[in-house]
Amino acid sequence: MTVGSASAGWYLRRLSRMGPREIGGRAGDAVRRRRWRSARPRCPSVTGARFAAALPAGTIASVPPDAAKRLVAEADRLLAGHVEYFGVDRDDLADPDWWYDPKTGRRAPWGYAFDVPYRDEDAAGDIKQIWELSRHQYLTVLAAAYAVTGNERYAERVAEHLRSWWASNAPLRGAHWISGIELGIRLLSWVWIRRLLDGWPGAAALFEDNPVARHQIWHHQRWLAAFPSRGSSANNHVIAEAAGQFAAACAFGWFPASPRWRSDALRSLERHLKNNTFTSGLNRELATEYHGLVLELGLAALAEADAAGVPVPASVRLVLLRMTDALAAVVDSRLRPPRQGDADDGHGLVVDGTGTDRWASLLATGDAVFGRLDWWPAVTATDVRTPLLTALIRPYAKNGTAPAVTRPPRRPGHFTDAGMTILRGPGEIWCRCDGGPHGFLSIAAHAHADALSLEVRHDGVDVLADPGTYCYHGEPAWRRYFRSTLGHNTLQLDGADQSVSGGPFLWTRHARSRVLAAETTGDVARWCAEHDGYRPSVHRRRVELTAASRELRVVDEVRGPGRSVRLAFHLGPAITADLAGERAALTWTRDGEERSAVLDLPEQLSWRAHRGESDPPLGWYSAGFGRKEPATTLVGTGFTDGAEGFTTVLGFRG
Repeated sequence: MTVGSASAGWYLRRLSRMGPREIGGRAGDAVRRRRWRSARPRCPSVTGARFAAALPAGTIASVPPDAAKRLVAEADRLLAGHVEYFGVDRDDLADPDWWYDPKTGRRAPWGYAFDVPYRDEDAAGDIKQIWELSRHQYLTVLAAAYAVTGNERYAERVAEHLRSWWASNAPLRGAHWISGIELGIRLLSWVWIRRLLDGWPGAAALFEDNPVARHQIWHHQRWLAAFPSRGSSANNHVIAEAAGQFAAACAFGWFPASPRWRSDALRSLERHLKNNTFTSGLNRELATEYHGLVLELGLAALAEADAAGVPVPASVRLVLLRMTDALAAVVDSRLRPPRQGDADDGHGLVVDGTGTDRWASLLATGDAVFGRLDWWPAVTATDVRTPLLTALIRPYAKNGTAPAVTRPPRRPGHFTDAGMTILRGPGEIWCRCDGGPHGFLSIAAHAHADALSLEVRHDGVDVLADPGTYCYHGEPAWRRYFRSTLGHNTLQLDGADQSVSGGPFLWTRHARSRVLAAETTGDVARWCAEHDGYRPSVHRRRVELTAASRELRVVDEVRGPGRSVRLAFHLGPAITADLAGERAALTWTRDGEERSAVLDLPEQLSWRAHRGESDPPLGWYSAGFGRKEPATTLVGTGFTDGAEGFTTVLGFRG
């Protein structure tokens, strides 16, 4: 965010999305920040601190050998000083600079935390590059490698880096004391580091017998108690804050305030897990990676509760069960979930090596905790995290406080509350149709302007792709593109987005969608929805997937006055397209086999292929945060008078 008048305008737009209670809470936060600037809270003295949240005997022995092998390989790479964050390699991990951004070469300025201009990349660098290392999830990997191998060099490196971080990041000083989600995830990492180092002779001296560690742990919890995410910002951030606070208050319950912090964090976790989750189990942000993040955080918090013998409200387990069933319902044949909304590669707890399937891991944990249903997809992949978590979490069926719940008897295809519909066809055809809310809360921070968009895969390969996210701060043109209407497989009118953006995490007007029909079983699966983002015009889309012909038919109608149209279809990076007139021949390879499809495009529009264009951006695919690659986008331009629709047919051939 820039300074000056633009900043003032952003604050006014942001303020307009808040209610009176949120405004009052934020005013109180501002007063507290001013007071803490000159009078930092003092950590109370502690005697007799002990760590009593170790893993049960035999847990490490249950880690599958191939998962342990991946873990150790990753730990050795980290030990050698190499790590990659958001597409940027850094080779300074042997002795890291905690404020350095390797992407821009800049260092975040020192000073009172709330004065650091972290949104200004020119002043502070790419803040996500700086923050990611200090989530200390690479240290949980090293600690897990110690637990699996007993090799003390992993433990010694963890201790060296924690002492360095604590010495370099005094409470309330610098970039690592700005954002609650960072403090919450860091606390969760510290809990697991201590747990995984439990057999190491130096563990107690590093944590409970170390006044510097106790000082940091206390200040992290004090900060989270004072500055929770509020109102329109109470999305995945508040879940991370509550989970980290709760985990630390359970495992490091050494302070007079620990019982209060624990109960307050558990109340917050219970409330916000429910608020952030539809009854169907899908995350209300409608950003799939945040579904994964929240589920990971919730399971980690549940593990701490059960390890400490802290009773957890039944609703917490119920929400996590529903989230797990929903995840099992929406993944494709390769266990890939939808690519919807923002994605920033954020994880709640990392103890696995490269190559471990995140979604398979969550489903494996769900199987152990809640029990798989007959319609769940098979999970054959292994991971380290599942045996660690499930050694602590009591299985749902064996938990005396768990309520009886009716779970879906067959795989759901339509989620009414979330407006998500999954159509499935032969040959592993998978199609996501979006007819849900624009986003969560008044700012819909992680939403994209993607109403009525489609995502189509064949055996896990993106054919009609959601291009992804790529970036948050620092590159505003790219941020606008990847969350724009043109950046999705839907229809744009008059060159405008369906919803109005007020900033990189702020929408000031939300398109309203409604699903008119959804039939996900039978020989022909159908879906129809419309949205009002182009008032007074209405965009209506109908989709039919015919099993016998392996054909997807899409009809777009615009009801209202004549307007200019752009209809976009973004192809996955593996797809080669040969466009001739209104027909595109699509080819790709999967597991050594040649596959193909034909995309017949509306003849009323003039079609052109775009690939890797930068001014303005068009024709890109982002596989993960900070990474992008050229991909083909087909764009049809023309006009509509409302008299007829635009018909697109995608037929799979092999």
